[in-house]
Amino acid sequence: MRIATWNVNSVNARLETVLAWFSTHAPDVACLQEIKCVDEKFPREAFEDLGYNVEVFGQKSYNGVALLSKYPLSEVRRALPGDDGDEQARYIEALIECPRPVRVGGLYLPNGNPVASDKFGYKLRWFERLRRHASTLLAHEEALVLCGDYNVIPEAEDAANPAAWLDDALYQPESRAALRALKNIGLFDAHEVGEQPPGTFTFWDYQAGAWQRNHGIRIDFALMSAQACDRFAAIETHRDARAMDKPSDHVPVVIELAD
Repeated sequence: MRIATWNVNSVNARLETVLAWFSTHAPDVACLQEIKCVDEKFPREAFEDLGYNVEVFGQKSYNGVALLSKYPLSEVRRALPGDDGDEQARYIEALIECPRPVRVGGLYLPNGNPVASDKFGYKLRWFERLRRHASTLLAHEEALVLCGDYNVIPEAEDAANPAAWLDDALYQPESRAALRALKNIGLFDAHEVGEQPPGTFTFWDYQAGAWQRNHGIRIDFALMSAQACDRFAAIETHRDARAMDKPSDHVPVVIELAD
């Protein structure tokens, strides 16, 4: 089973590019972030024509996540528990009903900038809600994959120029500590399990020639439970997607689990 995660940075604005990638690589499951549309405006039929079941948790102009699967989906959850007043569409989850089921959560973690604002506090609170929810899921002792744009640079090796991010919410000690706390409950980063080399970036800004200069960062991850990790076979970071026509500033990350 191949599970992809991709921040598409507006699914409708980049639909031709996104569909071209899907037509070529055909993951079994995909988590999309920053779809930037309400549920009714998501191009459902285009993905259904490629053989996907579609679940969407959208939001007008901002955020929004979707979960696509060639297998049936059950136990669908929209929104991260822990704050009934949170109106931002950032989390979707379902059980993938394949021969060896996998629970997949797709997430778009808050950016948190500027640091001296409540946006950073919201980021850390959201992280803590994710940690609590993930702890509940891990108690079921099933194959679990939490995919998405985590908006955290874990280590210096995950940025081409770490000094440029010292004042950014993505590289603050609190953000990095929150990611470590999440992993410490029993989640494994597929990047580390697959021994991808330093400099395997997933995001290049549109500004200042970041792509041309390879000034990238790694902020898109697939975190796996021990049961999913036991089935881990491979990871690919599709760097070439950043060079497609009208690209997202992120690229897909795809993991493979044994059936």
